Amino acid sequence: MPPQSTMIIDCHTHIFPDEIRKDRGPFCERDRGFSSIYKNLETRLAGVEDLIASMDESGVERSVICGFPWNRPDLCSLHNQYLLESASRYPNRLTVFISLLFPDPDWSEKELDRCMKAGVRGVGEIAFYCHEMTSQDIESMKPILIQMEKHKILLLLHTNELVGHPYPGKGMTPLERFYDLVLSFPRLPILLAHWGGGLPFYELMPEVAKAMANVYYDTAASPFLYSKKIYAIVSGIVGARKILFGTDFPLIPPRRYFEELEGSGLSKEDREKILGLNFLRLFER
Repeated sequence: MPPQSTMIIDCHTHIFPDEIRKDRGPFCERDRGFSSIYKNLETRLAGVEDLIASMDESGVERSVICGFPWNRPDLCSLHNQYLLESASRYPNRLTVFISLLFPDPDWSEKELDRCMKAGVRGVGEIAFYCHEMTSQDIESMKPILIQMEKHKILLLLHTNELVGHPYPGKGMTPLERFYDLVLSFPRLPILLAHWGGGLPFYELMPEVAKAMANVYYDTAASPFLYSKKIYAIVSGIVGARKILFGTDFPLIPPRRYFEELEGSGLSKEDREKILGLNFLRLFER
């Protein structure tokens, strides 16, 4: 476990409304991406009380709560409302990131405006599970991303490596497509999930590092993807200041990350940055 004095903020968790947790079948039928991950009944769906209990047990002070990147406005709205209501119950513990439907920019702009008035600080986790994100997708996102860039609303994007073992939710989007998005919106704060699918390694290229000035990486699912060496390696490339602690709750308990981070060889100062201080600094900006 990390020192008791360490501020711990989990930047990547998922919780679901009661109606989805009680009977996921109809939602699997309505959304192919959701089905690809959650049709297996052993894949856990957690609610807000499950998350708060885990946070209390693990010493996590605050968590970012995300929903799912649904393919329909009504499902996005249902989930967003649950997140907002959950945060209203635990205002000092939870930060809301909402889902938007990027192929429907008109609805998404209205939903973003509605939710910003309720205190939403981010959008995500946006993912393309059953098809790759295309240049046309980025173009359709433009009105929303311009609005987010203006208001400094953080975008959490699902990224993954394209090599290695298959797993539910492994997307097909090539890394250069995410880089194209970054180049198109250089002032938009972007958090790339799952270590950016390997993108931080390209920050060894000076022009890439310059372009990625407002891009950060989270540790979500790290124990399933990489050895603990990745903490020191990525810190050596991009700096510990650009790494944010995320668990992908309820996928992996926080203690697994604490153990790997403790054995990573990083200094106590850098570990504290990753566990929470980087998140605070990012949102203070």
